[in-house]
Amino acid sequence: MRILHVLNGDSTRHSFAETGLEGDILVWREIFSQGPLTEDISSSDFWKLREEWICDTFNEAPGEYEKNAVTPLEKLSEPYDEINLWFEFDLHCQANMLGVMEMLAKSTNLSPPAIYLICPDSFPGKENFKGMGELNGEELEYLFDNIREQLGEADFAIAADAWKLYVAGDADRLEKWLNENSFWGSLHCLKPAMDANIKRLRINDDDLNYIEQTLLDIYNYGYKTRYEIYQRFWDAEAIYGMGDLEIDLYLQRLVDKKLITLN
Repeated sequence: MRILHVLNGDSTRHSFAETGLEGDILVWREIFSQGPLTEDISSSDFWKLREEWICDTFNEAPGEYEKNAVTPLEKLSEPYDEINLWFEFDLHCQANMLGVMEMLAKSTNLSPPAIYLICPDSFPGKENFKGMGELNGEELEYLFDNIREQLGEADFAIAADAWKLYVAGDADRLEKWLNENSFWGSLHCLKPAMDANIKRLRINDDDLNYIEQTLLDIYNYGYKTRYEIYQRFWDAEAIYGMGDLEIDLYLQRLVDKKLITLN
């Protein structure tokens, strides 16, 4: 049996190497939680748009983006008998998960029951669970054995609708869809992540979105260094799953608006 594990990042990959789980590995290295997106993920224009944004925003060479983020995705079109998706509860992972499911729906010949999801929002004995990157190989195997769920046609239908609305970036339409739906299949973490996205999309009277306002509040409370701000944001808003480079995007907007000063 040919098995593929799609991992949510390199931090998970390091621990995954300690497991006894068989199969090939594909490390997902995109961040669909940030930057421009279009609906047709199978088009060359989609990936060209992503490449331009990633390279401009993070000073990455186009060749490196192609090598690290795009080329590995060719595995999704190979004839695997089983594909396991390892994605977490936060918006960062849920947006990427929707992208992967959209790609699989368009490119794979497998029937949905051959695709599985491992999506933890907690772990026994860990009060402030941040993600799979903090787990060791034995703990990842525990997740595989205990929370892995098969994805069926209903799950892919939900994901397809969510992807379209997420890409559209219309908070009201997304909220209406979330409120009208009560069945989420095996996608247990999707609604909370999309709720967080709605908060991010809306702009307050001070022309700030929820993340910008939260970071400004942290700064005004007395946390003036990037490290301090990162830590407070991660503690308060784990649902966004943002790394320091992503938080920096929002901090820079506050700097540009002359609302904060950072070294």
